[in-house]
Amino acid sequence: MILALTVCGAVVALVVVGLFVFGLRRRLIQRSGGTFDCSLRWDAPGRGDAGKGWAYGVARYNGDRVEWYRVFSYSPRPRRVLERSAIEVAGRRLPDGEEELALLSDAVVLTCLHRGTRLELAMSEDALTGFLAWLEAAPPGQRVNVA
Repeated sequence: MILALTVCGAVVALVVVGLFVFGLRRRLIQRSGGTFDCSLRWDAPGRGDAGKGWAYGVARYNGDRVEWYRVFSYSPRPRRVLERSAIEVAGRRLPDGEEELALLSDAVVLTCLHRGTRLELAMSEDALTGFLAWLEAAPPGQRVNVA
């Protein structure tokens, strides 16, 4: 009986510590400001696989880069780093089909190329406005392609 209570107590303690670390990580990412909710689909397939491959995350502006972190992760490092000079915007659209279930309700999908890799970013209309403004605010001489 005492062994069972000890094991249950240890499991509960591990769950509480895990949730605390998870929340602390999110706070540390958002501490420096310039963050927004952003789902990402890397190496995005054609429109036939509309609802597959999306990962929910938080993106953070950091100079001439956008660092993208998975929400459900303990890693302190960004999963993807997008350089402003390497992003080419190909277009935007509203989610369709299964994407409406996989993404946040007010999301707009932005199709981009980053160093030859097709990717899609899904974010709110306000975050999209900020992202496009950040792209257009590149220093003089940098090539920027905003559709």
